[in-house]
Amino acid sequence: MTTYPGLPAPLVAEHLTREASRERYAAGTTFSIGRIEMVANTGTYIDAPFHRFEGGADIAGLSLDRVAGVAGLLVDARGKGRSLGPEIFDKAAVEDRAVLIWTGWDIHWRTPEYGSGTHPFLTREAAAHLAASRARLVGIDSLNIDDTADQTRPAHTLLLDAGIPIVEHLTNLASLGFGSPPFRFFAVPAPVRAIGSFPVRAFALPA
Repeated sequence: MTTYPGLPAPLVAEHLTREASRERYAAGTTFSIGRIEMVANTGTYIDAPFHRFEGGADIAGLSLDRVAGVAGLLVDARGKGRSLGPEIFDKAAVEDRAVLIWTGWDIHWRTPEYGSGTHPFLTREAAAHLAASRARLVGIDSLNIDDTADQTRPAHTLLLDAGIPIVEHLTNLASLGFGSPPFRFFAVPAPVRAIGSFPVRAFALPA
């Protein structure tokens, strides 16, 4: 589940094995207690404002109405180049929507190409449009919603400053189908305090 070059992979192990638990419980009763050590930006994850701004809401501060059952909008940005400007929204109504940007970059998932730095990203103008139009959440099936060569990270800055969570490393947006029936999007993290990003199980259900 390593998604960003340079970040360590998660370590998944057992704190208490079933064999060891035999000494603690009655005969025939065993338990397994797992242990996971990972950076918060692992797998498909959500960014809260705290990720970018010290005084912003952390993961625990995200309201459920921004991350659970949000009316979805799939934006087809495949084949439209790396720099995705506001024109990809083509007058779509993004207000109060989970705007999912379908670039097709997830075809490179778990390959060296995925993290090569040649991924599609939102321009400053596109992010400004989403912030001004009051999107509720923005997701993308790419390495980063920003151009990683731009150290100012304008998309993160503008969206998170507007209180709009960002979900990165989505996959399988093709399963929604462009022009598909309405759907609701879920990307709910565990409510951990003083953390700006956290893995989610992102999924959609018919509206």
